[in-house]
Amino acid sequence: MLSIEFSETDKQALLYERFHHPHPRVQIKMEALWLKSQGMEHQAITQLVGISANTLRSYLREYQSGGIEQLKALRFYRPSSALTPHAQSLEEHFRKHPPISINAAIETIETLTGIRRCPTQVRLFLKRLGMKRLKVGVFPAKADPEVQETFRLEKLEPRIKEAQAGKRAIFL
Repeated sequence: MLSIEFSETDKQALLYERFHHPHPRVQIKMEALWLKSQGMEHQAITQLVGISANTLRSYLREYQSGGIEQLKALRFYRPSSALTPHAQSLEEHFRKHPPISINAAIETIETLTGIRRCPTQVRLFLKRLGMKRLKVGVFPAKADPEVQETFRLEKLEPRIKEAQAGKRAIFL
């Protein structure tokens, strides 16, 4: 059994944090150590808290090494994409040169980073960068030349002028 001395300040902190910490895993740690500070046996603590003896020992070692602040630390395994280190440069590139399709984005990413990802992963990566897929519009009323001419004059040409002035992007 590990012999640990708890200060009154730590006992009060454990008592408070076992109910008020926002993360349930930390609450369990605090509960286990609070029970230990009250002099309970390890077997009783593991039964009451619902943890294994090894888990209790690891909580006690954490407390010994860094106190209550060490117990509050959450260290979950969070895998990250191999593209994460390249996110800023890829975002800058795609903002200047938007890909015409996901397959074009895959090729660009592979060219720039040497990393090849499937379409689903590239879509998710681009979404995390804040980019979204835009559907291509259609030229209206293919059979009616008057409607086409009105569209060209009233909508298309002003947009082309905005693009030439740098206020809009047009993709062909």
